[in-house]
Parts: sequence; structure tokens; C-alpha cells
Amino acid sequence: MASHTELQAMRRAIDAAREVSRALPNPRVGCVLLSPEGEELAVGHHRGAGTAHAEVDAIAQAGERARGATAVVTLEPCTHTGRTGPCVDALLEAGLTRVVVGQLDPNPTAAGGAERLRAAGVDVETGVLADEAAELNVEWTFAITHGRPFVTWKYAATMDGLSAAPDGSSKWITSVEARRDVQRFRAGADAIMAGTGAVLADDPRLTVRSEDDLPLPYDQQPLRIVVGETRIPNYYRVFDRVAPTLLIQTREPDEVLAKLNEQGIHHVWLEGGPRLAGGFWNAGYVDRVIGYIAPAMLGSGRAALEGEAATLADMRPIDIHDLSTIGPDIRIIGTPGRAPREEMP
Repeated sequence: MASHTELQAMRRAIDAAREVSRALPNPRVGCVLLSPEGEELAVGHHRGAGTAHAEVDAIAQAGERARGATAVVTLEPCTHTGRTGPCVDALLEAGLTRVVVGQLDPNPTAAGGAERLRAAGVDVETGVLADEAAELNVEWTFAITHGRPFVTWKYAATMDGLSAAPDGSSKWITSVEARRDVQRFRAGADAIMAGTGAVLADDPRLTVRSEDDLPLPYDQQPLRIVVGETRIPNYYRVFDRVAPTLLIQTREPDEVLAKLNEQGIHHVWLEGGPRLAGGFWNAGYVDRVIGYIAPAMLGSGRAALEGEAATLADMRPIDIHDLSTIGPDIRIIGTPGRAPREEMP
């Protein structure tokens, strides 16, 4: 059973993993090394594909002090060789005698690290703060276990559910504070997707920007995805050199997700327009909803979602996980429910 010191170290490792907003297509991982006396020797975390894994980062900091130490790591040490070597080998070579694990690795090509360590004589405990550790990589875990990217649909609307005026204008429905909040969420995805209609109407950048409205460096930008068969002129901003762009000339959600899965995309941030969002919603491929509701009414215009509901029986509930005010706007975060709403007696 994990000691109090090891539980504290796991929380520290989880916090360390959170220091990176996005490590996709890899998971976010944190690792704390403890001496036999319980002293914290090093704190490591993974910074993205091609960089040292959390365990290796921590071992490099600790040096010879790692021998005989305990590694407290949020995700089961990997067993495969990719851009870097197996973490199991690094732990064994460093001479660690105990490993405390949060989440077991759901990836069959990398799993099995706990058993390999045990077979080598290392004391291993798994499932320590497993739910908190798994929360670090909800989208990554989903993509690994479902064989398709996790889809977050973001929309902005007025209180009467409209995302554009009758003339098609939609900038800006929500506040500067809400738009800044969106940037924080965008940074956690490895792709930002919009339909050709929304791109032609709004000429969006589909990039992650700082509070000063400056774009992040190219290598930190999510992939921009434009979906649809309508031609987009090459002077539109989605074709600038700020971020990479992929055109997918279909509106079939299955085809889109299959292509993105081939690209190694694990988390898609879906923005605009209502037709594309409706296609993913109707197909059951919206896994999270983030809505920004402005305290205003349009009275007429275009709805935020073009679905296929014909009667109230087709209405799908949203299980709300967070309800917050962002500036003057309301932000709702939830997941689509599957069961129909119960009728009032």
C-alpha cells in the first residue's frame, strides 16, 4: 500500500504533468523520485514527442542518487522503443527498487511495464490515485481505446441559441474574455477543425495565440483542418505560414476521423460551422461540448447546430460538468448524454 509520502509525491507528479498543456500525440506524464528516507530527489515531466519521458527526465536530474530510490509516476512506464527508449529499461539501469504507478497504460504496444519491472525484482504498486492520473490524458486514452480522435465541439451563441445573424455575420458574439478562454482550451488539442462554409464566412486563423494576440511558434501550433468540398482561395488565413493546414474534401465524419487517426491525431477541437458540427453530432462523434453563451438576443439568424431532430423525443441531454462565468458570458462544459430525458409526472 502506498505510503502518505508516496501519495503526496503522486499529487506532485500529477501537478508536474499539468505543466505541459499538450504533449499530444503522447500522453502527459509526471514522475517524482524519492530517496529511501522519503526525500524528494527530482521531479520530471514529459514535454512532447521526441523529448525525454518523465522517468528519464527525473533520473537525469537525480543522477547517482536514483540508485535504490522509488519512482512515483502518473502513467505505467513504457516498454516500447519509439523516438526514445523504453522507460522500463531506464528505471532498471538506474537501479530503482520501487515504482508506484497511477494509471496503467492502455496502449497495447507500450503496456506491460509493471510486470516487466516485477519480473526484474522491482517492487511495484499500481492504481495509486488512478482516477486523478487518468484525468491528465482523457483525450489520449479515449483515442487509444476507441481507435479515433476525441472530439470537443466548441460553439458561441446568443441566449436564443443563434451563432450568426441573418446576413451571416458572427464576429463577435462573445466577449474578449471568452475568446481568450478559448485559446487556453485550443492549446490542449492537437488539431483545430472547421468546415469550408465557416472558413469562407469568417476567414478564421484557427491558431493558438497569446493574450497579446500573437501566434505561438509554428512547432507548438495544432494542425489546422478544413473539411468540405468547397474550394477555399489560397489567400485565406488558414493557408498562412503560422501553422500547418490539412484539407479533407469530404463531410462524412467517419472518413474525416479515419484520416485524422491515420495522422496520429488524438484530440480534435471542432469549431464552425453549424453544418459540420451537426454532421458530427448526428453521427454520435461529439465527445465533449464547450458552449459560450452571450447575454444577448438576435431574434433571427443561424442556429449553432444543424441537427436532424424531428420531435422532442430526439432531444439529447447534456451532462454538465462545469458552469462558469467568463467575463459577461456563461461557459458550459458537458458531455452528450445517451438516455432520453424523463417526462415530468
